[in-house]
Amino acid sequence: MKSKRRKKRKFKFIQVFTHTISLSIGCMIGIYLLPIMIAPEKPSINEFQKVINSAQFDAVFVKDLKESDILHWAKGQILLSKTEIAFQGKISPGPDYKLYLTKKFVQTKKDFLKIKNQSVEIGEIKSFNGFIISTKKEIDITAYNSVVIWCEAFSRFISAAKYQ
Repeated sequence: MKSKRRKKRKFKFIQVFTHTISLSIGCMIGIYLLPIMIAPEKPSINEFQKVINSAQFDAVFVKDLKESDILHWAKGQILLSKTEIAFQGKISPGPDYKLYLTKKFVQTKKDFLKIKNQSVEIGEIKSFNGFIISTKKEIDITAYNSVVIWCEAFSRFISAAKYQ
């Protein structure tokens, strides 16, 4: 009798354990895939060309910064004009990405957090294969020298590029 109860308890424990693991994995996959599934289309070539023609600065995101890794990176060209910032390339997908202008080039979470309150948030990044974000008219892009992609939800450094 005790042996059957023990087997039932063990079986229930295994069920709870495996279901918990499955649910956790499902949630992690959902967090990763949801931004990809709801991402808008990348801008057209004509939209990019408009920003390219008016760009004052450009820079390049590279994958091999100090805190960029297999899950957190950006690779491509970013163009900055007085009214818009355009990115042509790829960004590792994730939730709640923001684009910041900074007065200092940084490569780590620790360094960005030191200057975050002096940086200016430009907007949300919702597309991972190219985007155009309108800047607020009162932002003087010449007062800054770098752009940072930051994940607000997980306080995670994604990438940065120096444009002047």
